[in-house]
Amino acid sequence: MKWFATRQPADIWDEPVEGPVGDIDAVARIRNICQAAGASAEAVAGSAQTGKRERYERAARVAMEIAMKIADDLMRDDAVRRIVDLCMKAEDIKTAQILSRAIQAAWIREALARDHPTLVQ
Repeated sequence: MKWFATRQPADIWDEPVEGPVGDIDAVARIRNICQAAGASAEAVAGSAQTGKRERYERAARVAMEIAMKIADDLMRDDAVRRIVDLCMKAEDIKTAQILSRAIQAAWIREALARDHPTLVQ
């Protein structure tokens, strides 16, 4: 009776992207990915749940790939800031530190340092 079997909904980061994406659409997609993966990232923090960790890592990886394609510096910095927030929810400090170094806008760096003082070295 596979007709009635419910299919697992695909995660937003697994959905195919049709055609080229502009900067605004890319930032919106990253925002949606980070919101959708937030619960998994919080579940990963402090535990070794393999399924949640894989889900968080897939989301972060796709978001980073999208962020690398953003041409506008300020939009890219904002997108990377959102990914850093996601990493901090998962207590993935190493990745968050690496990403935070890529942020060029001074005011975004200051806000990041204020919100996550553990990233400041």
